[in-house]
Amino acid sequence: MRLHLGCRLRYELPQATPMIAMLNVHYSRYADLEQADFLRSIPAVPLESYRDSFGNWCTRFVAPPGTFELGTDVICRDSGDLDPVAHDAFQHAVQDLPSETLVYLLGSRYCDTDLLSDMAWSLFEGTPAGWARVQAICDYVHQALVFDYMKASATRTASQAYAEGYGVCRDFTHLAIAFCRCMNIPARYCTGYVSDIGEPEPYGPGDFAAWMEVYLGGRWWLFDPRNNTRRRGRVLIAIGRDAADVPLTHTFGANTLVDFKVWTDEIV
Repeated sequence: MRLHLGCRLRYELPQATPMIAMLNVHYSRYADLEQADFLRSIPAVPLESYRDSFGNWCTRFVAPPGTFELGTDVICRDSGDLDPVAHDAFQHAVQDLPSETLVYLLGSRYCDTDLLSDMAWSLFEGTPAGWARVQAICDYVHQALVFDYMKASATRTASQAYAEGYGVCRDFTHLAIAFCRCMNIPARYCTGYVSDIGEPEPYGPGDFAAWMEVYLGGRWWLFDPRNNTRRRGRVLIAIGRDAADVPLTHTFGANTLVDFKVWTDEIV
């Protein structure tokens, strides 16, 4: 299967503004790209790229005042398989976890485990450890929150989403991650593309998506508490502790996002 992936973001800027963008496909999928995944801007500006502490590919630049457009457009090969499942994946004892996974047990900006620990243990202590426990967490979060795009908030934490009972995909993901960490399961935040291939129409407007990966049975496994179903055509952009680590764009100054478009289409 071949996927046409990309995005276009258009800003109005009152003055020259430093920015960081995290919009390129994750290095783990580079071998699947049919051409280089270049970040493009209108007007063109000098770009400087680097890897952050999580290995994500970041691009820094200074956007000029006025209308500024930023985007990517690439073709990615994909197996077309549904998200993998491993019902026998086991939960590691904390003392047996690889050191590099331990950061994903800790509370973070949006995953306030200190406020959710007692609730997590009361809800999930009786579930079988391992895959079944993570799935129980996803099932619970999927039912506990109502998806409402119009109530998106850049400051909502996992505990606030739980109290309010609604959110967008990042809120579903933050809450599930927080519950997993409370239960001593390493969990990390993922952002990227998710296609609607195989899903019933009509499709909603294209957008980036959030999901999580948890460390079970010696590797990272994908879970999607927002959709809570296996999907096709999922392409990773970046990973981190939560959304604070993987902003698609970070703007160091006043700005207005005036146009936003994302596409994940199968090429037939």
